[in-house]
Amino acid sequence: MSYNAMLFDLYHWSKDTKSRKTILTNIAQENPEILCLQEFYTSEEKGDFNNIDTVKNIITSKNYHVAYTTTMRGNDHWGIATFTKYPIVKKGKFEFNTRTNNSCIYTDVLINQDTVRIYNMHLQSISFSKANYKFINDVNDDTTDVKNELEKSKSILRRMKRAFVKRAIQADGIALHIASCRYKVIVCGDFNDTPASYVYHTIRGNLKDAFIESGSGFEQTYAGIFPKFRIDYIFHSKEFKSKQYHHLSETVTDHYPIISYIQL
Repeated sequence: MSYNAMLFDLYHWSKDTKSRKTILTNIAQENPEILCLQEFYTSEEKGDFNNIDTVKNIITSKNYHVAYTTTMRGNDHWGIATFTKYPIVKKGKFEFNTRTNNSCIYTDVLINQDTVRIYNMHLQSISFSKANYKFINDVNDDTTDVKNELEKSKSILRRMKRAFVKRAIQADGIALHIASCRYKVIVCGDFNDTPASYVYHTIRGNLKDAFIESGSGFEQTYAGIFPKFRIDYIFHSKEFKSKQYHHLSETVTDHYPIISYIQL
């Protein structure tokens, strides 16, 4: 299961008082043997938001690998997390060398007698401002000032260009890291890019796409205000076979959780 948990709605973006419970219920009901969470938040002081302990308590996958991109007050952590029922034999992190909260970790686990590497990543987002979102929502308003709106459009295009360039660099590094791995791999994450993108094809390489292998229909994983594209993925080595793929229809984040049953 791969899920952008949106910090478990720490800042109440959804304006839903039951949002955190919904996110955790989605995870608990699936009870995945491998769980990759992006936009992970945990606190060592706030009991209700000690999300490492909370997640461990609701699924059977107790082993975890968490890496933080930001820590504040010594106890509040933002980052990325992988939980698994399989023994972890090695943990590592691929550094993006950026100031953003984007990152990629890899976790080597022992499945029967095989070592399998799990990649969990969250690639560069466009990071629209509130003004950008307001402009997008108001774009059909005929009363807007053309010159002013042109400047706002340029701001959006600049943000998109920066994100595309940064994601491409991240994808190149990750692809080389995967290619050098001697183990079979499972790749999960929020790529913030579509199946037609350079990022998708670069990271996928010769790997299998679980949705293409066992999904159906027109898949969408983004649940925000933009067109509902597929930007979250589960890839795997050719030695694996994807038996089923689906996404959960209920989410309070801007991503749907995606699930695949993979057989070695």
